[in-house]
Amino acid sequence: MSLKFKKHLFLFVTIILLSPIIGYSQSKNGKLEINEVAKDFYVYTTYGDPGNGELFPANGMYLVTNDGVILIDTPWDTTQFQPLLDSIKIKHNKSVSICIATHFHEDRTAGLHYYRTQGIKTFTTRKTDSLSILRNKPRAEFLLVSDTTFHLGQYSFETFYPGQGHSPDNIVIWFNNERILYGGCFIKSCDSDGPGNLSDANIPEWIESTKRVITKYNHPNIIIPGHQSYDKKSALKHTLNILNRFQKK
Repeated sequence: MSLKFKKHLFLFVTIILLSPIIGYSQSKNGKLEINEVAKDFYVYTTYGDPGNGELFPANGMYLVTNDGVILIDTPWDTTQFQPLLDSIKIKHNKSVSICIATHFHEDRTAGLHYYRTQGIKTFTTRKTDSLSILRNKPRAEFLLVSDTTFHLGQYSFETFYPGQGHSPDNIVIWFNNERILYGGCFIKSCDSDGPGNLSDANIPEWIESTKRVITKYNHPNIIIPGHQSYDKKSALKHTLNILNRFQKK
């Protein structure tokens, strides 16, 4: 067997062995999808059952920095905690350094305990932690007592609590230089025609909180809602319209 043939055979076998892992990040198979939305910014989507027996997409995001990866929210699908880390490692040759959950519901916090055991620094607000204790949800290692600015590598971002909305504790995350707003479930996708899960929502407060976000972070380049599509800059205004219509019913 020639040396050249051996090299080609080794490459072929390597691709075959890695393809199931790499496939997690690219294929729309109801498990894990990863898509780049800006340089170093990626939205990942996993699926869970909201209670009607059907799978529904949940968006999280990660940012690749020189000093590690920032993960925002955890997979809803508990089988995807490690595949997400594996996909990030394979795609970027970097590990997740910190993880921030934007409110206490399981489509945001399900993986906090697992990621903490992997040596990742996990964060929520103190309000989220109180609700996680009350509802027996996974908890973060570190608690934010107020709006906080983070710096990692070449990037910085801030957390902002606008007030009650989808949940009593929901925060949004703003990347000022890139003008990217991660809203989680506080912001509704333009694909959505209703306010969604209202089990912990406060519609009147949500309306006022949305106005605060619109005032504070005007003209974002990209808005990432917690569910469904994230390709429209009008998601905040769409959220406000949905809430106003719902309140008038």
